[in-house]
Amino acid sequence: MRVVIVSESFPPDVNGVAHCALQTVRHLTARGHDPLVVAPATAAGPDADVFAPCPVVRVPSLPLPGYAQVRVALPSRRVAAALTAHRADIVHLASPFVLGVRGMAAAGRLGIPAVAVYQTDLAGYARTYMGGGQSAAWWRLRGVHSAADRTLAPSTAALRDLEAHGVPRVRLWPRGVDTGRFRPAHRDPVLRGELAPGGEVIVGYVGRLAAEKQVELLADTCRLEGVRVVVVGDGPSEDALRRQLPGAVFLGRRTGTDLARIFASLDVFVHTGPYETFCQTVQEAMASGLPVVAPAAGGPLDLVDHGRTGLLVPAGDEGAIREAVRALAAGARLRAAYGAAGRAAVEGRTWEAVGDQLLAHYDEVLATRSAVAA
Repeated sequence: MRVVIVSESFPPDVNGVAHCALQTVRHLTARGHDPLVVAPATAAGPDADVFAPCPVVRVPSLPLPGYAQVRVALPSRRVAAALTAHRADIVHLASPFVLGVRGMAAAGRLGIPAVAVYQTDLAGYARTYMGGGQSAAWWRLRGVHSAADRTLAPSTAALRDLEAHGVPRVRLWPRGVDTGRFRPAHRDPVLRGELAPGGEVIVGYVGRLAAEKQVELLADTCRLEGVRVVVVGDGPSEDALRRQLPGAVFLGRRTGTDLARIFASLDVFVHTGPYETFCQTVQEAMASGLPVVAPAAGGPLDLVDHGRTGLLVPAGDEGAIREAVRALAAGARLRAAYGAAGRAAVEGRTWEAVGDQLLAHYDEVLATRSAVAA
Protein backbone atom coordinates (compact mmCIF):
# COMPACT_ATOMS: atom_id res chain seq x y z
CA MET A 1 0.00 0.00 0.00
CA ARG A 2 1.34 3.43 -0.94
CA VAL A 3 0.51 5.91 1.82
CA VAL A 4 1.16 9.64 1.96
CA ILE A 5 1.12 11.02 5.51
CA VAL A 6 0.46 14.77 5.52
CA SER A 7 1.45 15.86 9.01
CA GLU A 8 1.37 19.27 10.67
CA SER A 9 4.56 18.24 12.49
CA PHE A 10 7.29 15.61 12.14
CA PRO A 11 10.62 14.91 13.88
CA PRO A 12 12.94 16.50 14.79
CA ASP A 13 9.90 18.31 16.28
CA VAL A 14 9.04 16.91 19.71
CA ASN A 15 5.28 16.71 20.27
CA GLY A 16 2.45 14.22 20.13
CA VAL A 17 1.61 14.74 16.46
CA ALA A 18 5.23 14.31 15.35
CA HIS A 19 5.76 11.23 17.53
CA CYS A 20 2.59 9.50 16.35
CA ALA A 21 3.41 10.22 12.70
CA LEU A 22 6.89 8.76 13.17
CA GLN A 23 5.57 5.60 14.83
CA THR A 24 3.00 5.22 12.04
CA VAL A 25 5.72 5.44 9.41
CA ARG A 26 7.84 2.88 11.23
CA HIS A 27 4.94 0.45 11.43
CA LEU A 28 3.95 0.87 7.79
CA THR A 29 7.55 0.22 6.74
CA ALA A 30 7.84 -2.82 9.02
CA ARG A 31 4.66 -4.28 7.49
CA GLY A 32 6.02 -3.88 3.96
CA HIS A 33 4.06 -0.79 2.92
CA ASP A 34 5.46 2.30 1.18
CA PRO A 35 4.94 5.55 3.14
CA LEU A 36 5.90 9.11 2.24
CA VAL A 37 5.65 12.05 4.65
CA VAL A 38 4.75 15.64 3.75
CA ALA A 39 5.48 18.07 6.60
CA PRO A 40 6.46 21.71 7.26
CA ALA A 41 10.12 22.60 6.91
CA THR A 42 11.92 22.84 10.24
CA ALA A 43 14.62 25.09 11.64
CA ALA A 44 16.97 22.08 11.48
CA GLY A 45 17.36 22.64 7.75
CA PRO A 46 18.13 20.10 5.02
CA ASP A 47 19.72 17.59 7.41
CA ALA A 48 16.50 17.19 9.44
CA ASP A 49 15.48 13.96 7.71
CA VAL A 50 18.83 12.16 7.37
CA PHE A 51 17.66 9.41 9.72
CA ALA A 52 13.95 9.41 8.76
CA PRO A 53 12.56 5.92 8.08
CA CYS A 54 10.98 7.01 4.78
CA PRO A 55 11.24 9.88 2.27
CA VAL A 56 10.06 13.25 3.59
CA VAL A 57 8.85 16.16 1.47
CA ARG A 58 9.23 19.45 3.32
CA VAL A 59 6.89 22.37 2.61
CA PRO A 60 8.08 25.96 3.24
CA SER A 61 6.99 27.18 6.67
CA LEU A 62 7.26 29.99 9.19
CA PRO A 63 7.49 29.83 13.01
CA LEU A 64 4.27 30.62 14.82
CA PRO A 65 4.59 34.11 16.35
CA GLY A 66 5.31 33.81 20.05
CA TYR A 67 5.86 30.05 19.83
CA ALA A 68 8.86 29.40 17.60
CA GLN A 69 8.81 25.63 18.22
CA VAL A 70 5.60 25.39 16.16
CA ARG A 71 5.98 25.77 12.40
CA VAL A 72 3.09 26.72 10.11
CA ALA A 73 3.20 25.56 6.48
CA LEU A 74 2.96 28.14 3.70
CA PRO A 75 0.92 27.62 0.52
CA SER A 76 2.75 25.22 -1.77
CA ARG A 77 2.14 22.98 -4.76
CA ARG A 78 4.37 20.33 -3.22
CA VAL A 79 1.48 18.61 -1.46
CA ALA A 80 -0.46 17.71 -4.59
CA ALA A 81 2.77 16.97 -6.44
CA ALA A 82 3.83 14.54 -3.70
CA LEU A 83 0.51 12.68 -3.81
CA THR A 84 0.77 12.34 -7.57
CA ALA A 85 4.43 11.36 -7.70
CA HIS A 86 4.03 8.75 -4.95
CA ARG A 87 0.91 7.31 -6.65
CA ALA A 88 -0.83 7.28 -3.28
CA ASP A 89 -3.47 4.65 -2.56
CA ILE A 90 -4.56 6.51 0.57
CA VAL A 91 -3.79 9.82 2.28
CA HIS A 92 -3.30 9.99 6.05
CA LEU A 93 -3.89 13.48 7.49
CA ALA A 94 -2.18 13.85 10.89
CA SER A 95 -3.95 16.52 12.97
CA PRO A 96 -5.08 18.47 9.88
CA PHE A 97 -5.52 22.21 10.28
CA VAL A 98 -3.25 24.11 7.86
CA LEU A 99 -1.13 21.72 5.79
CA GLY A 100 -3.70 18.98 6.30
CA VAL A 101 -6.44 21.13 4.78
CA ARG A 102 -4.35 21.38 1.61
CA GLY A 103 -3.69 17.66 1.75
CA MET A 104 -7.42 16.97 1.98
CA ALA A 105 -8.15 19.30 -0.93
CA ALA A 106 -5.48 17.64 -3.07
CA ALA A 107 -6.74 14.16 -2.21
CA GLY A 108 -10.26 15.22 -3.16
CA ARG A 109 -9.18 16.61 -6.53
CA LEU A 110 -7.18 13.46 -7.28
CA GLY A 111 -9.90 11.07 -6.09
CA ILE A 112 -7.68 9.51 -3.40
CA PRO A 113 -9.32 8.22 -0.18
CA ALA A 114 -8.32 10.11 2.97
CA VAL A 115 -8.22 9.25 6.66
CA ALA A 116 -8.03 12.22 9.04
CA VAL A 117 -6.54 11.72 12.50
CA TYR A 118 -7.83 14.11 15.17
CA GLN A 119 -5.08 14.85 17.68
CA THR A 120 -5.21 18.47 18.81
CA ASP A 121 -7.93 20.27 20.77
CA LEU A 122 -7.73 23.44 18.70
CA ALA A 123 -10.85 24.87 20.30
CA GLY A 124 -9.14 24.57 23.68
CA TYR A 125 -6.07 26.31 22.30
CA ALA A 126 -8.24 29.12 20.93
CA ARG A 127 -9.82 29.55 24.35
CA THR A 128 -6.37 29.64 26.00
CA TYR A 129 -4.58 31.99 23.62
CA MET A 130 -7.39 34.19 22.29
CA GLY A 131 -10.03 34.04 25.00
CA GLY A 132 -12.50 32.78 22.40
CA GLY A 133 -12.72 31.57 18.85
CA GLN A 134 -13.84 28.02 19.66
CA SER A 135 -16.66 28.19 17.11
CA ALA A 136 -14.26 29.24 14.35
CA ALA A 137 -11.84 26.45 15.27
CA TRP A 138 -14.61 23.86 15.16
CA TRP A 139 -15.90 25.25 11.86
CA ARG A 140 -12.49 24.66 10.27
CA LEU A 141 -12.05 21.24 11.89
CA ARG A 142 -15.53 20.15 10.86
CA GLY A 143 -14.83 21.20 7.28
CA VAL A 144 -11.68 19.14 6.79
CA HIS A 145 -12.82 16.12 8.81
CA SER A 146 -16.21 15.98 7.09
CA ALA A 147 -14.43 15.75 3.74
CA ALA A 148 -12.40 12.71 4.90
CA ASP A 149 -13.56 9.15 4.29
CA ARG A 150 -12.99 8.45 7.99
CA THR A 151 -11.89 10.41 11.07
CA LEU A 152 -9.95 8.62 13.78
CA ALA A 153 -10.29 9.88 17.34
CA PRO A 154 -7.69 8.91 19.99
CA SER A 155 -10.07 8.67 22.95
CA THR A 156 -13.75 8.26 23.74
CA ALA A 157 -13.92 11.86 24.97
CA ALA A 158 -12.50 13.11 21.66
CA LEU A 159 -14.87 10.87 19.70
CA ARG A 160 -17.89 12.27 21.56
CA ASP A 161 -16.63 15.82 21.05
CA LEU A 162 -16.24 15.32 17.30
CA GLU A 163 -19.69 13.76 16.94
CA ALA A 164 -21.26 16.52 19.05
CA HIS A 165 -19.81 19.09 16.63
CA GLY A 166 -21.21 17.35 13.57
CA VAL A 167 -18.19 15.42 12.31
CA PRO A 168 -19.37 12.23 10.53
CA ARG A 169 -17.76 8.79 10.16
CA VAL A 170 -15.71 8.90 13.37
CA ARG A 171 -13.99 5.79 14.74
CA LEU A 172 -11.74 5.19 17.74
CA TRP A 173 -7.99 4.76 17.22
CA PRO A 174 -5.86 5.08 20.39
CA ARG A 175 -2.08 5.46 20.67
CA GLY A 176 0.60 2.92 21.43
CA VAL A 177 3.45 3.10 23.92
CA ASP A 178 6.98 1.71 23.83
CA THR A 179 6.86 -0.59 26.85
CA GLY A 180 10.41 -1.74 26.14
CA ARG A 181 11.84 1.75 26.44
CA PHE A 182 9.56 2.98 29.22
CA ARG A 183 9.79 0.51 32.11
CA PRO A 184 10.46 0.49 35.85
CA ALA A 185 13.86 -1.19 35.40
CA HIS A 186 15.34 2.16 34.29
CA ARG A 187 14.96 3.61 37.80
CA ASP A 188 18.29 5.27 38.65
CA PRO A 189 19.29 5.76 42.32
CA VAL A 190 22.11 8.14 41.34
CA LEU A 191 19.73 10.39 39.40
CA ARG A 192 17.25 10.28 42.26
CA GLY A 193 19.98 11.43 44.64
CA GLU A 194 20.79 14.35 42.37
CA LEU A 195 17.15 15.42 41.99
CA ALA A 196 16.14 14.95 45.63
CA PRO A 197 19.24 14.91 47.84
CA GLY A 198 17.05 15.08 50.93
CA GLY A 199 15.20 11.89 50.00
CA GLU A 200 12.05 13.77 48.94
CA VAL A 201 9.23 12.11 47.01
CA ILE A 202 9.86 13.11 43.38
CA VAL A 203 6.81 14.37 41.51
CA GLY A 204 7.30 14.92 37.79
CA TYR A 205 5.68 16.68 34.88
CA VAL A 206 6.81 15.89 31.31
CA GLY A 207 5.62 17.87 28.32
CA ARG A 208 5.64 21.20 26.55
CA LEU A 209 5.82 24.30 28.72
CA ALA A 210 3.02 26.31 27.20
CA ALA A 211 -0.07 28.12 28.46
CA GLU A 212 -2.55 25.36 27.52
CA LYS A 213 -0.65 22.84 29.68
CA GLN A 214 -1.34 24.86 32.87
CA VAL A 215 1.85 23.66 34.56
CA GLU A 216 1.59 26.55 37.00
CA LEU A 217 -1.06 24.47 38.81
CA LEU A 218 1.87 22.64 40.43
CA ALA A 219 2.73 25.71 42.53
CA ASP A 220 0.93 24.44 45.65
CA THR A 221 2.45 20.99 45.17
CA CYS A 222 5.92 22.58 45.21
CA ARG A 223 5.20 23.79 48.74
CA LEU A 224 4.43 20.34 50.15
CA GLU A 225 6.96 19.21 52.73
CA GLY A 226 9.03 16.24 51.60
CA VAL A 227 8.12 16.67 47.92
CA ARG A 228 10.39 17.71 45.06
CA VAL A 229 8.77 18.75 41.76
CA VAL A 230 10.73 17.99 38.58
CA VAL A 231 9.73 19.56 35.24
CA VAL A 232 10.89 18.05 31.95
CA GLY A 233 10.32 19.96 28.72
CA ASP A 234 10.68 23.37 27.16
CA GLY A 235 8.48 26.01 25.60
CA PRO A 236 7.39 29.64 25.76
CA SER A 237 6.17 29.43 29.38
CA GLU A 238 9.47 28.24 30.83
CA ASP A 239 10.72 31.56 32.21
CA ALA A 240 7.39 32.30 33.92
CA LEU A 241 7.18 28.78 35.35
CA ARG A 242 10.63 29.05 36.87
CA ARG A 243 9.26 31.98 38.87
CA GLN A 244 5.91 30.35 39.66
CA LEU A 245 7.16 26.95 40.87
CA PRO A 246 9.35 27.52 43.95
CA GLY A 247 12.04 24.88 44.41
CA ALA A 248 11.17 22.94 41.25
CA VAL A 249 13.98 21.36 39.22
CA PHE A 250 13.86 22.13 35.48
CA LEU A 251 15.62 19.58 33.29
CA GLY A 252 14.78 20.98 29.85
CA ARG A 253 13.83 18.84 26.88
CA ARG A 254 14.84 15.18 27.17
CA THR A 255 14.26 12.32 24.74
CA GLY A 256 14.96 8.63 24.19
CA THR A 257 16.62 6.53 26.86
CA ASP A 258 17.46 9.64 28.88
CA LEU A 259 13.75 10.49 29.14
CA ALA A 260 12.91 6.87 30.02
CA ARG A 261 15.46 6.98 32.86
CA ILE A 262 13.91 10.17 34.23
CA PHE A 263 10.37 8.77 34.04
CA ALA A 264 11.34 5.61 35.90
CA SER A 265 13.16 7.62 38.57
CA LEU A 266 10.06 9.60 39.54
CA ASP A 267 7.68 8.55 42.32
CA VAL A 268 4.51 10.25 41.02
CA PHE A 269 3.60 11.62 37.61
CA VAL A 270 1.30 14.64 37.32
CA HIS A 271 -0.28 15.99 34.16
CA THR A 272 -2.01 19.35 34.51
CA GLY A 273 -3.44 20.30 31.09
CA PRO A 274 -7.19 19.82 30.47
CA TYR A 275 -7.08 19.88 26.64
CA GLU A 276 -5.52 16.51 25.84
CA THR A 277 -7.22 14.43 23.17
CA PHE A 278 -5.09 11.51 24.37
CA CYS A 279 -2.04 12.36 26.57
CA GLN A 280 0.86 10.16 25.58
CA THR A 281 2.99 11.09 28.59
CA VAL A 282 0.40 9.50 30.89
CA GLN A 283 0.88 6.20 29.06
CA GLU A 284 4.66 6.54 29.25
CA ALA A 285 4.41 7.19 32.99
CA MET A 286 2.20 4.14 33.47
CA ALA A 287 4.62 1.99 31.45
CA SER A 288 7.36 3.27 33.77
CA GLY A 289 5.44 1.97 36.78
CA LEU A 290 4.25 5.32 38.15
CA PRO A 291 0.98 6.34 39.77
CA VAL A 292 -0.63 9.16 37.79
CA VAL A 293 -2.49 12.30 38.82
CA ALA A 294 -4.37 13.86 35.90
CA PRO A 295 -7.44 16.01 35.18
CA ALA A 296 -10.75 14.23 34.74
CA ALA A 297 -11.04 15.54 31.19
CA GLY A 298 -10.19 14.40 27.68
CA GLY A 299 -7.80 11.56 27.01
CA PRO A 300 -6.83 10.79 30.64
CA LEU A 301 -10.40 9.59 31.27
CA ASP A 302 -9.58 6.54 29.11
CA LEU A 303 -6.10 6.03 30.53
CA VAL A 304 -6.32 6.52 34.31
CA ASP A 305 -8.45 4.11 36.31
CA HIS A 306 -9.26 6.29 39.32
CA GLY A 307 -8.35 4.57 42.56
CA ARG A 308 -6.46 1.76 40.80
CA THR A 309 -3.76 3.24 38.54
CA GLY A 310 -3.91 6.82 39.75
CA LEU A 311 -6.14 9.69 40.74
CA LEU A 312 -8.33 11.90 38.53
CA VAL A 313 -8.96 15.44 39.79
CA PRO A 314 -11.19 18.29 38.61
CA ALA A 315 -9.58 20.15 35.71
CA GLY A 316 -7.85 23.35 36.73
CA ASP A 317 -8.07 22.63 40.48
CA GLU A 318 -4.67 23.42 41.99
CA GLY A 319 -5.73 22.35 45.47
CA ALA A 320 -7.05 19.01 44.26
CA ILE A 321 -3.72 18.29 42.55
CA ARG A 322 -1.88 19.13 45.77
CA GLU A 323 -4.09 16.86 47.87
CA ALA A 324 -3.81 13.97 45.41
CA VAL A 325 -0.03 14.27 45.47
CA ARG A 326 -0.08 14.55 49.26
CA ALA A 327 -2.01 11.27 49.52
CA LEU A 328 0.36 9.45 47.19
CA ALA A 329 3.48 10.94 48.78
CA ALA A 330 2.37 9.64 52.17
CA GLY A 331 1.85 6.06 51.02
CA ALA A 332 4.73 4.11 49.45
CA ARG A 333 2.60 0.96 49.26
CA LEU A 334 -0.21 2.84 47.53
CA ARG A 335 2.25 4.28 44.99
CA ALA A 336 3.65 0.81 44.33
CA ALA A 337 0.19 -0.72 43.88
CA TYR A 338 -0.99 2.01 41.50
CA GLY A 339 2.27 1.86 39.56
CA ALA A 340 2.12 -1.92 39.13
CA ALA A 341 -1.51 -1.75 38.01
CA GLY A 342 -0.65 1.02 35.54
CA ARG A 343 2.18 -0.98 34.02
CA ALA A 344 -0.07 -4.01 33.63
CA ALA A 345 -2.79 -1.88 32.01
CA VAL A 346 -0.54 -0.64 29.18
CA GLU A 347 1.53 -3.74 28.45
CA GLY A 348 -0.69 -4.72 25.51
CA ARG A 349 -0.88 -1.20 24.05
CA THR A 350 2.15 -1.49 21.78
CA TRP A 351 2.66 0.59 18.67
CA GLU A 352 2.57 -2.66 16.70
CA ALA A 353 -0.92 -3.44 18.00
CA VAL A 354 -2.37 0.01 17.32
CA GLY A 355 -0.51 0.15 14.00
CA ASP A 356 -2.34 -2.96 12.86
CA GLN A 357 -5.61 -1.33 13.94
CA LEU A 358 -4.74 1.61 11.70
CA LEU A 359 -4.10 -0.70 8.76
CA ALA A 360 -7.53 -2.24 9.34
CA HIS A 361 -9.06 1.26 9.11
CA TYR A 362 -7.19 1.86 5.85
CA ASP A 363 -8.47 -1.45 4.43
CA GLU A 364 -12.07 -0.65 5.36
CA VAL A 365 -11.88 2.80 3.75
CA LEU A 366 -10.38 1.38 0.56
CA ALA A 367 -12.98 -1.40 0.45
CA THR A 368 -15.82 1.11 0.88
CA ARG A 369 -14.43 3.28 -1.93
CA SER A 370 -14.14 0.23 -4.20
CA ALA A 371 -17.70 -0.83 -3.44
CA VAL A 372 -19.04 2.64 -4.24
CA ALA A 373 -17.04 2.77 -7.47
CA ALA A 374 -18.41 -0.61 -8.52
